[in-house]
This record gives sequence, structure tokens and C-alpha cells, in this order.
Amino acid sequence: MMGLEEMPLARQVDFVFRELEEELTHAMSGTVTIQIRNNTIGKFGIRHHPIECRNGELKSEQNPGLTTPQVRAFRQMAVDALRMKRNWTHGEIMYDFAVRPNAGTWSASIQYESNYNTANWLFRYQPKNRGLRDTN
Repeated sequence: MMGLEEMPLARQVDFVFRELEEELTHAMSGTVTIQIRNNTIGKFGIRHHPIECRNGELKSEQNPGLTTPQVRAFRQMAVDALRMKRNWTHGEIMYDFAVRPNAGTWSASIQYESNYNTANWLFRYQPKNRGLRDTN
């Protein structure tokens, strides 16, 4: 069996959205977050936007949220958007989404965040002592 680290990132993102499909279906808005290290997904999840309460009562959802076909389209958009990721292997991808009430449409935006750990590369860029001696 192939491990996650051996799969292309696009296939990993597809897997994430398939795992989250049930949670995404009927969601009105939120953010899907994927954390990446060495081009391997280490952590993912959904941050749902606040559920509205009035006078201590949960407001019932009147809008259906994302439909199953919209979730599938969202998954394909997330995979296709990986073409915009350039030259980084560590970071986070955030997919913000929202269903437009009474319009039957949805929208999404994608934010990439690259992360670099200086402990991993700083030692490679230390200047070499070029024969200079301390004169003190």
C-alpha cells in the first residue's frame, strides 16, 4: 500500500476533500485548512464560520448549504488550484468558501502560506573564514 508521503500533493488534496465531503455537505461557510510539510499533508480540517444564536437559541439553518455536486466541484477546484503553488514544500493552504443565500451559488477563495524553518538552512549560509585573523 502506498503511503501518503509517496502520493502526489494533488492526490493528497483530493483525498482530504473526499474525507471531508460529509462535513462539507450542507455547510454554509467556513475554511478548509491543509498543513503541508515536505509536500505531504500532515493535518487538515474545517473551521466552520460561527453558528448564530439569538436569546440563547440556536438559529435554525434555513439555507441548505453546499450540495453534493457543489462539494465535488469544490474538491476539483482545490486540486486544480495547486497549479498556482510555486516552489515551496512547507506551509498551509486555506480554502474559504460560502454559499450565497437564496441564490444557489457558492464561492471560494484560496490562500497559500509558505513556511521556512531557518534552523534547517542557516548553517549552510555561514560565511567562511577567509584567512582573516583576530588582531586583538
